[in-house]
Amino acid sequence: MYKDNTNTLDQLQVADAAQAIMDLGGLSLYEFLQVFWSEVSQDKLVLNWHMQLLCDELEHMAELVAKGIKKEHDLIVNIPPGTTKTVISLIMFPAWCWTKWYWMQFITVSYSATIALKSAVKCRDLVKSERFQMMYPEISIKMDEDSKSDFRVVKRVRVHAGYAPRIKHGGGRFTTSVGGSVTGMHGHIILVDDPLNPQEAASEVELASANKWMTETIPTRKTDKKVTPMILIMQRLHQDDPTGHMLNKKDNIKHICLPGEIQDFKDMVKPPEMIKYYKDGLLDTERLDWDTLKEMKADLGQYGYSGQVGQKPTPPGGGMFKVDRFIMLEALPSEVNFVETIRYWDKAGTDEKEIKKGKKAAYTVGVKMIRLRNGNFIVVDVVRGQWSAEVREAMILNTARADGSNVKIFHEQEPGSGGKDSAKATTRMLAGFSASRDLPTGDKTRRADPYSVQVNEGNVMLLKGEWNYEYIEEHRFFPFSTYKDQVDASSGAFTKLIESQRVQVL
Repeated sequence: MYKDNTNTLDQLQVADAAQAIMDLGGLSLYEFLQVFWSEVSQDKLVLNWHMQLLCDELEHMAELVAKGIKKEHDLIVNIPPGTTKTVISLIMFPAWCWTKWYWMQFITVSYSATIALKSAVKCRDLVKSERFQMMYPEISIKMDEDSKSDFRVVKRVRVHAGYAPRIKHGGGRFTTSVGGSVTGMHGHIILVDDPLNPQEAASEVELASANKWMTETIPTRKTDKKVTPMILIMQRLHQDDPTGHMLNKKDNIKHICLPGEIQDFKDMVKPPEMIKYYKDGLLDTERLDWDTLKEMKADLGQYGYSGQVGQKPTPPGGGMFKVDRFIMLEALPSEVNFVETIRYWDKAGTDEKEIKKGKKAAYTVGVKMIRLRNGNFIVVDVVRGQWSAEVREAMILNTARADGSNVKIFHEQEPGSGGKDSAKATTRMLAGFSASRDLPTGDKTRRADPYSVQVNEGNVMLLKGEWNYEYIEEHRFFPFSTYKDQVDASSGAFTKLIESQRVQVL
């Protein structure tokens, strides 16, 4: 139903707005977005074809609801961050609907209460704005039902000249977060925008909780299950995120998928005919140009970039690290080029009794990495061995003494009470050194992702040493390598160096 008709209303002035509405027979959602953009954003409005597509889809679904017609489908839209999706769907769309159907009730959802309330407040402020009130003076927010999370719309209807208008109580908006209470609330339209926090998408607990809430709780809040649609708009974060979960469970879904670029993700475009609107291989040449996407890839890593930009949330396969991009150094540069040095330990231990029975101990690895002033990184040294817990602790302490007090030490804490006790003991043993335990989240592949981007860009150097061969080979076959400890320790050191850099910038 989308037609490329990205005309603008830049020529529409406030003073002419009311007459323009009469002449146009009412604003479309896409036109409404242009007229009221300045009420919700100080940034210049930059239009793109995907914005009209989203507006057209939302408008069509609202019209069916307004007529009480059985819904054609629920809607899932996968699109990268930074594409104005929240402004269109959670701010403009409800306000536009109330100008036509004041009785319409919305339930809106985001992954956190703070994020959800921001869009709700902007929507409420839009209705209260001078421009909106000038153009739609009959629509306002009910004074005694005017909270951020739950407000109600009223419509003033003039019955007789000289008499006060009659007040008709209308719909409104209830806002919550995933997992939040919606008891007693019902919506004619349910809008879900980014139900998962990108930082927690790898958590099986968070995924299961979000999926259960989306499929068992929210559907019960529909005013009319035959008519009320659920609209899910999000970036892909995991194979079993709410998009994947719903597509696997339900048939009656229209799926629109718009990756940020089609150089690598052409197969993800849905419907396929949308490909013809891409320019220079890009969804949006202004917001998401190639330089911007390059920065996003560096920030998000390959896994994050593939999901959030490419809408293809699958872990990278073999060849995650392009090991030929490692730069070999014969000697270290001058220390004046050093910003910070970290030794990160991926601890492993096997009980002495198990070793005596012939069982091999798992590898413990300590990677020493330097961040340089030019933004590059050097892997200086790797200590690696299959040791019992007692020998392992002695090796960690001896290495700390050899490294010196200027090297910060982090050691990974394994899950569970045993891992916590072991981590505390290691920190206690390293008294006198800058030592901290670290409890990483997500699997090893996700954790290695940002580090792999820097390796593949040629920003990581290796100081020549006996450890080089095994180190490179493990990276070559990761995540399908027999051992992953050196990669895990390296990504841990890299993460801590980046975290420190961000703190210094702030």
